Amino acid sequence: MLHVRVISPVERTDEVLRIATDCPAVVNVIRLPGAAYEPPGDFIEFDVAREAANGVLTQLRGLGLKDSGGITVEELYLSISAAAERAEEVAPGDPDDAVVWEQLAARTAAETRLTWAFLAFLALATQIAAIGALLDQPILIVGAMVLGPEFGPVAAVCFGVLRGDLRLIGTAVRTLTVGFAAAITITLACAVAGRLLGWITPDMLDDRPLTDFIVHPDKWSFIVALLAGVAGILSMTAGKSSALVGVFISVTTVPAAGNIAVAIALAHWQEVAASFQQLGLNLAGMFLAGTATLFVQRFLWNRYGLHTGGRPGAPGAPGATK
Repeated sequence: MLHVRVISPVERTDEVLRIATDCPAVVNVIRLPGAAYEPPGDFIEFDVAREAANGVLTQLRGLGLKDSGGITVEELYLSISAAAERAEEVAPGDPDDAVVWEQLAARTAAETRLTWAFLAFLALATQIAAIGALLDQPILIVGAMVLGPEFGPVAAVCFGVLRGDLRLIGTAVRTLTVGFAAAITITLACAVAGRLLGWITPDMLDDRPLTDFIVHPDKWSFIVALLAGVAGILSMTAGKSSALVGVFISVTTVPAAGNIAVAIALAHWQEVAASFQQLGLNLAGMFLAGTATLFVQRFLWNRYGLHTGGRPGAPGAPGATK
């Protein structure tokens, strides 16, 4: 279940209540007249089954409440209520499978921000991957994959394609480009310093059987990227954050970036080209699979989602008597 809080201008309150009470998957509707101080208005809150949230939120946005009031949504992890159980039964499908598009829009918009935290995590992950490549240590490669934050902008690109939002796509691509460029540059500087100090030598990249997959992109790399793109989008839309960690582990974007930096520092130009191919192949696979997954989810929702306009027994609702 999701808990929705609405601050509504007095003249819009009746419409907000109609939207809430007409939906059979909404329960526990509360109205507090004049309770909102800034912005001024009435305070309405209710619980809605996750599967039915899209229709309710779309109608609420249509009232212009974003500008004249406010809409807040939060997850409910426990609801001890027979009415809530009935609401979830009315809504089609399973809550874990439902995509709340407004929630995904907010999350992907946040993930595209080029922040110092994003740059720091990506740079740290790339440096760990570079050390893993030099020492031929898969455990460091896996650690770098988990630490890398790059899937957020990838998901934003996919969502931007779905919505035809060129601004979101452009922002996400900029974040990825600047992020990887900064991470590779910082790691390159560290690698050059290490070479000058004699800590690393060109022969360290000559024989590394445990991590040479980074510089051997092939059809399997692309297949893994496709699967990871599907899993990543599903984990974000279903709120399965634990599954998202598995996506990071499976795709060699950050390790490829780390290998680019050390290969340049050690003048292994063939590996530089191969690492760029690996990075591009993985990003392309995730873009394609993630976008396709969102299109399929939208199609299934439009076809099988909750479209009833009222509660069973209410005028105009399925099964209503005249």
